[in-house]
Amino acid sequence: MSPNSPARGSVRSAAVVNAAIRAIVVGAQGRQWTQAERALYGRLLEEWSAALQAEMTTAA
Repeated sequence: MSPNSPARGSVRSAAVVNAAIRAIVVGAQGRQWTQAERALYGRLLEEWSAALQAEMTTAA
């Protein structure tokens, strides 16, 4: 697990995860993503989706 990854079971807000996703996009500066960046992006999308679901459940 990378030092920037949350511990298992911890939950980051959708806004925090979205900021991490944006950092990948901006950091690529228009170049094609590396395999590691694509994998990280996929994990972050899953985390973002879960965070949104949790936030919607909490708000309801």
